[in-house]
Amino acid sequence: MTTGPFDLSGKRALVTGARTGLGQGLALALASAGADIIGLGSQAMPETRGRVEALGRQFNEVVYDLKDPSGIAEMFAGLVAGGATVDILVNNAGQIRRSDFIDFTEEDWDDVLNINLKSAFVLSQAVVRHMLERGIQGRIVNIASLLSFQGGIRVASYTASKHGVAGLTKLMANELAAKGITVNAIAPGYMATDNTEALRNDPDRHRAILERIPCGRWGEPTDLDTAVLFFASPASGYVTGQVLAVDGGWLAR
Repeated sequence: MTTGPFDLSGKRALVTGARTGLGQGLALALASAGADIIGLGSQAMPETRGRVEALGRQFNEVVYDLKDPSGIAEMFAGLVAGGATVDILVNNAGQIRRSDFIDFTEEDWDDVLNINLKSAFVLSQAVVRHMLERGIQGRIVNIASLLSFQGGIRVASYTASKHGVAGLTKLMANELAAKGITVNAIAPGYMATDNTEALRNDPDRHRAILERIPCGRWGEPTDLDTAVLFFASPASGYVTGQVLAVDGGWLAR
C-alpha cells in the first residue's frame, strides 16, 4: 500500500481523455498511488482498464464525446446517482487541429474549444457542486500547455483554449480555496503522443523542436507523474492557482 505525502488510498479520481497518451498515464499514476479511477473518453478504453485493475484499483468507464458539452451535467449526475464520489478531477481531454489562420474553419474552432475548454468548465462546475455537497476537500488538476504561454503557429483554437485553461484555473483557485478545494494546472511540453505525431513525422520540425529542448528529448506521459501526484495529494493543500510547466526546459530557453 502506498504511504507518505502522495498516498491517495481511499480516493477516487475522474480523468478525462483516459483512453491513451497523457490521460492514460495520469490515470495510471493516480492508481499507483492508491486511487480508484473513473475514466472518461469518447471510446471504450480496455487497455486503460486492464492496466488500472492490474494495479489493484477499481476502474469505472464512462464513454462520452466532450465535443457536446450539453449533456455533461446529466452524465455526471448519473454517476453520482450510481454511488460514485469524486475526490480528484483531472481535466485532460484535448484535441488539436492545424491550419493556417486565414483558412481555419469555424468547425475546427468550435470542436476544439468545446473539448479543451468548455467541457472542462462544465464538468468542473458539476464536480465542484458535488464536492461542496459532500464536504470533500477536493483537488482539480487541469492540463494546460506550453501554448498557455506562447502563441504557436497554425493552431488557433488550441492556443486560445489553452490560454483559457490557464485563466480558468486561476479563477477557480481564487473562488474555491476558502472552500477547501485546490485548482492547479500542468502545462506539458512537447510530448510523444498522438497530438504531436505530425510534428514528430516532419524531419525539419522534429529537429528544430529537439534543438530547443534543453533535456534533448520529447516528453513521455510518465514525466507528468510527480506533478499530478503532488497536485492531487493532501500534501499540496497550500498550493493553488499554479500552472506548472513540465517541458524539459523549453520555456527557459
